[in-house]
Amino acid sequence: MSTYSDEHKLFLKKFKKNKLIVNISRIAILLIFLVGWEIFAKYKLINTFLTSCPSEIINTTISLIKDGSLFNHIGITLYEIFITFIVSFTLSMLIATLMWIVPTFSKIIDPYLTVLNSLPKVALGPLIIIWAGSGSKSIILMGLLISIFVTTINIYSGFSSTDNKYIILLKSFGANRLKVFFKVVIPSNISNIISALKVNISMDYIGVVMGELLVSKIGLGYLIMYGSSVFHIDLVITSVFILCLLSYIMYFLVELLEKHFKKNIA
Repeated sequence: MSTYSDEHKLFLKKFKKNKLIVNISRIAILLIFLVGWEIFAKYKLINTFLTSCPSEIINTTISLIKDGSLFNHIGITLYEIFITFIVSFTLSMLIATLMWIVPTFSKIIDPYLTVLNSLPKVALGPLIIIWAGSGSKSIILMGLLISIFVTTINIYSGFSSTDNKYIILLKSFGANRLKVFFKVVIPSNISNIISALKVNISMDYIGVVMGELLVSKIGLGYLIMYGSSVFHIDLVITSVFILCLLSYIMYFLVELLEKHFKKNIA
């Protein structure tokens, strides 16, 4: 016998229906775009030399798999993104935590975060190459410079927006700022931290690909640069599509993590 009320059953039914509509719409938009693109290319309504087309992207992907280079390029890019992701998020959490626990430190560092975040990181490319060499170190450093300031600002903004009533309540029982942080601020900001993870993923991809465009001889960023230099647009767009796919997979994994935390909290 069901323990759910009729209103609850109706809510669950509407929720499932809405979720189905969202998923179908997402897939439909992608399919319409790809099919339309292929039709436009087939009937010469667009210049495939400049825009490529889905069938050519598939052929290019197969060609890269056959010559054994695709997974090597993907592996290097994923390695650089993974290292950047772990280091940047860890540092961002540590800095944001210190900023909340020590307000004076926050007042000192806040303007520097804003200024450094606004710097055009690409302009620092030559310096980064001089400092870290022309290998993975410089690519990871570029990724860190692009992602760490944005992620720190986002996490700290969430910490600062924590409901003050709970903080005052704990302080009335004699809790210090460190205890308040772990008992109230962190639990209240799980969603904000997950959102920061999503932002961090996109920033890491941007930073690593920009770094590969500057110095790499391997990786998806290198394929984009090489394809552009020889006017091999199929290779460029294939690499971009693979990056989009990898980014979505990481985004999906973070969404699963978010659902796990929400389920446990509930």
